[in-house]
Amino acid sequence: MTEEEKLEIAMQNAKKVIEEMKKENAKLQDEVDSLWAMMDEITKSDIENYSHLLKDLESDALIRSLMITKKKVDC
Repeated sequence: MTEEEKLEIAMQNAKKVIEEMKKENAKLQDEVDSLWAMMDEITKSDIENYSHLLKDLESDALIRSLMITKKKVDC
């Protein structure tokens, strides 16, 4: 086997490896995109699920502030 044949075989093998890596990269990129989409959905869901708690806390604070009197009562 000549040196040129060895180089040709090595180049073919390298091309195969590159193609496999491109396919794997595309697959991993698709998974990353899916995970980011899932994270966005979870974040949106968390905001929707916990926003009512903030509203409840705000209304409780308002009610408590209205219940406190600062004037002294004459007896």
